[in-house]
Amino acid sequence: MVEDPKRKPLVALAVLLLLSSAQAGNTDRLSGHNCTDFQTANFLQGRKLKVQFLLFTSSNPSCGELILPEDGIKNSSFNNSLETKIIIHGFRALGTKPSWIEGLVHAILHTSQVNVIAVDWVYGSTGAYPSAVENVTQLALSISQFISKLLALGISGTSIHIIGVSLGAHVGGLVGHFHGGQLGRITGLDPAGPKYTRASPEERLDPGDALFVEAIHTDADNFGIRIPVGHIDYFVNGGKDQPGCPRFISAGYEYLICDHMRAVHLYVSALKHSCPFMAFPCASHQDFLNGHCLDCVDPFLFSCPRIGLLEQAGVSMRKLPREVKVYLMTSPSDPFCVHHSLVEFHLQKKRSMVTSIEVTFFSNSTKDTAKITIPKDQEMGKHLLAHRVPLCQIKSMTLKYLPQSHFWKKDESSIVGKFCAAPLPLNSNRTMSCLPWNLTLPGNTDISHDLPTTCT
Repeated sequence: MVEDPKRKPLVALAVLLLLSSAQAGNTDRLSGHNCTDFQTANFLQGRKLKVQFLLFTSSNPSCGELILPEDGIKNSSFNNSLETKIIIHGFRALGTKPSWIEGLVHAILHTSQVNVIAVDWVYGSTGAYPSAVENVTQLALSISQFISKLLALGISGTSIHIIGVSLGAHVGGLVGHFHGGQLGRITGLDPAGPKYTRASPEERLDPGDALFVEAIHTDADNFGIRIPVGHIDYFVNGGKDQPGCPRFISAGYEYLICDHMRAVHLYVSALKHSCPFMAFPCASHQDFLNGHCLDCVDPFLFSCPRIGLLEQAGVSMRKLPREVKVYLMTSPSDPFCVHHSLVEFHLQKKRSMVTSIEVTFFSNSTKDTAKITIPKDQEMGKHLLAHRVPLCQIKSMTLKYLPQSHFWKKDESSIVGKFCAAPLPLNSNRTMSCLPWNLTLPGNTDISHDLPTTCT
């Protein structure tokens, strides 16, 4: 039986992030710097913060350079002329190093020439989740003091970008609050929900914490927060139940953490791959799936936000509106990115029953499916179809009419109509492309057709 995700107990947080740790103290042969790794704590050591700031650069992406107190920044490899990314992890139940740290650091440095600072607060984040929450303010003060030292060196606050994961997102929000909302950017990767859903904006991440605040939601019904907390809030696949994540409790740890950690993996993938993680503003996830939100005219003036490092997520507005929910779909596995297309079927005549049509796109290596539902007494139905290659690379498609099974009324054996499709965003510069003839679809039979689209 499928376990209801909403019943995952809060105590399951005690086994969050059960991942392997690494050893510290190696020396990088190229730079001569001592390479410092994350600390390892146990359940009884979760009272003191013992914060470490580890610097990673393009010349040493695998070597964490420990920045010591006082004048440690001046004596480090920190480059004042570059932007700075500060990574803050979240709750570490068993006091282990986050397994995703290295991947995120490498993805950032692969994308841009920046300073990357990883904040190690494993000691303060281990043990019980409430005790980790109690450490948030003190940790935020420590990070704020560290940033003040950077500002004293002459770097601009607008060049600082905080990337906070889970509980670390709210730490980042508090840091931004301490700096009057004048830091450049905060990215929350599935900001934590427990203890924060009903918190005041001053206690959690909110749009006033930086000049640009964004959040990626992937587990809004469990460990992630369900409310918008940024200028732009990405609700990936509706913000919960990510494709490819196990739905059975027998999967153990992966069942608990997969949805929550998907935000990190999506973000890393967005940095590593060219496929755009483009999202669309909409009133609800269901409206998005039903094809009611096809462009970014309102409120983004045609510029659709994208997950990644584009300035203001690629939205070209001088002043951003706050707490805009945007939606996108993904595939079940890395690199996760998909393209969105609107598919429509227009019946030749109305029917007194609901009409269901399964649409499948095929490329050389992919197969992606969606179902169009046409309400009774209506002529047209539409839906979004997520596909892993651009629409112009779809080699063929199949349409299958799915007759209704009612013992008191027999459905028609076939239907006739026209099929149309178009990639998103669909605006004045792009229109639907329809097959130039009517199709006859017999019941429960795959009918194949070429899709006449060209790449521009």
